[in-house]
Amino acid sequence: MSRHVGTCRGRVCRAGEALGLPLRGDIGLAPFSQGVALVTCICFAASKSHEAFIALASMEVVITLLFFLLYWLKLDKKMKFLFWPLADIFNSLIAVVFFIIVCLCAIIIKTTTGTLVGGVFGLLLVGLCVVDSVLLFRKITFNEPRGRNVTTK
Repeated sequence: MSRHVGTCRGRVCRAGEALGLPLRGDIGLAPFSQGVALVTCICFAASKSHEAFIALASMEVVITLLFFLLYWLKLDKKMKFLFWPLADIFNSLIAVVFFIIVCLCAIIIKTTTGTLVGGVFGLLLVGLCVVDSVLLFRKITFNEPRGRNVTTK
């Protein structure tokens, strides 16, 4: 008698698949960038930095969490009125522009160590957002049908 975990049904499950978690490639770098944005927000808040620094980092945490939930709950397949991967790319690119400005200001000002550390983590987040945008853009096909059941030759 074989035991089947979750929804794998007779085959070996990949990490997280039995729990219904999104697999690699479905959500991009969202968990990593959300963690870095959270650390950035905590550093700025703990050091009592300028409100704009805290607001930008908090906003990125919330937006990244919403995109993560959107892909995890597969709401992007139900709400087809917007092309969600492209919206995710625009979010990442806008975050890059804002975080470059804010984090460079935070590093230059460096009123406290927390502000400096928050600025460094923010620049790390800039790199993650750029990589996430590039990876998502490479997955987008504009002239082919959407879905995973496309036959290849």
